[in-house]
Amino acid sequence: MVIKRLAWSGILVLGLSALLSTWAAKRPDAQPATDAAVQIDADDIGGVVTGKSGPEAGVWVIAETNAFQTRFARIVVTDDAGRYVVPDLPAAAR
Repeated sequence: MVIKRLAWSGILVLGLSALLSTWAAKRPDAQPATDAAVQIDADDIGGVVTGKSGPEAGVWVIAETNAFQTRFARIVVTDDAGRYVVPDLPAAAR
């Protein structure tokens, strides 16, 4: 009995997750994935990773330095349009 209840709960959660992700993808105010502009400010690094075939999705972009007492690294992954932003980096010498 408990196993059936847990199974139905899991199915309900998966169904709601699928419904919410479909709804979020179809929102009219959502940013289009083809917009190549990356918004950054003074303490960010951002851009677009491209290859021979165009934008590269899923590329790891790593910002790191040894300018502090401990090694600092921040890792982000490019989106479907090849865009990335490494936000809020501390001031450091190269």
